[in-house]
Amino acid sequence: MILLQNARLIDPANGLDTRGSLLLEDGKIAAVGEVAPPPGAEVVDCTGLCAAPGLVDMHVHLRDPGQTQKEDVYSGCRAAAAGGVTTLLCMPNTTPALDTPERIGAVREKAKEATAHVCVAGALTVGLKGEARTDLAALKAAGAAAFSDDGRPVSNSRLMAEALREAARLSVPVVSHCEDLSLSAGGKINEGEVSRSLGVPGVPAAAEDCGTARDLALAAAYNVPVHICHVSTRTSVALIRDYKRRGVPVTCETGPHYFALTDEALQTRDADYRMSPPLRTEADREAIIEGLKDGTIDAIATDHAPHTPEEKADFLKAPNGVVGMETSLSAGITYLVRPGLLTLSELIEKMSPAPARILGLPAGTLSPGSAADVVVFDPDETWVVSPEALHGKSRNAVFKGKTLSGRVKRTYLSGRLVYCDAAEGK
Repeated sequence: MILLQNARLIDPANGLDTRGSLLLEDGKIAAVGEVAPPPGAEVVDCTGLCAAPGLVDMHVHLRDPGQTQKEDVYSGCRAAAAGGVTTLLCMPNTTPALDTPERIGAVREKAKEATAHVCVAGALTVGLKGEARTDLAALKAAGAAAFSDDGRPVSNSRLMAEALREAARLSVPVVSHCEDLSLSAGGKINEGEVSRSLGVPGVPAAAEDCGTARDLALAAAYNVPVHICHVSTRTSVALIRDYKRRGVPVTCETGPHYFALTDEALQTRDADYRMSPPLRTEADREAIIEGLKDGTIDAIATDHAPHTPEEKADFLKAPNGVVGMETSLSAGITYLVRPGLLTLSELIEKMSPAPARILGLPAGTLSPGSAADVVVFDPDETWVVSPEALHGKSRNAVFKGKTLSGRVKRTYLSGRLVYCDAAEGK
């Protein structure tokens, strides 16, 4: 038994934000509130700390199988634990793609020994080629928690419509990367003043906006749910807001880099700031924040995308992607809570119960009887992000060198301590 004592308990799923204690027993949350230390319990004094349901990151690339020099299930989950993430959804754009029951089963089996709960997104199309739909029913039977061709959109609208309808029949969410590839082809960073000043081919905001509009139109036409990944543009936010008001069953996420940074970061020609979709303008960043505030944007996910230093060495040739699980909570506190844009409870809502609801997972709560997946953090502690100190294999951290507020101190997975900040000791 473990008693987390004198913590600020933040549980948005139950409307809880109060001082109290949390008792963890047999992998479950046994009691919440005023709890006397049971005989034999390990008592952890959490004075000055917050305890919240473990974060649910619904957009992660573990690179396993096929690219394990960048990340693997175990290293990715170590990074997750260090960031307070207890449940993650891994994307299927691996080598080979996660497009068969056997491959999904292999990842799930490997993840049994990892330090986070790993849910697997099965590929929408065979080989992620956008040509033929996978056997979605078989992928669900193998344990797929979502379907996606993330990394590439399904450009064929008829195929996407069929996939959305079948996924709805199966009650499995579709996680969609929205992009018109004919508009974004050859682009490296956001098309605008920065791309022109650097003489670098740009990706227009219209590429994302057209893709978003297509998927929203399909969801509306067939009255089926769709979840839109990594929203980065003001027009996409406006489109999603409009369709939500019409009652279309759409949800969406954004990433910390889209509410914290702009394409001005690319002036350094550092490929660690290149991702897909790219960092946009200040007007887009402000629209993302407004979407978070008014509920248009449901969730915050990292799109954790590890790459080797060698791959990221060349600004133009480097692949897109940044790592982010270890910094996501801190970035949210620094750029959203500290300026008064969201409350701490509102931030936790978008990083834990909301993604859990979208994915239909029994997570994101401190309710007695639920899994003892808990993050304990100091909302006031500041720290400088050092890529060398990260727990994953890759170092392409978009917040490198920045001072962030809020630090994870302990992470519990089914009642087991899977991360403890060095300063805390064990």
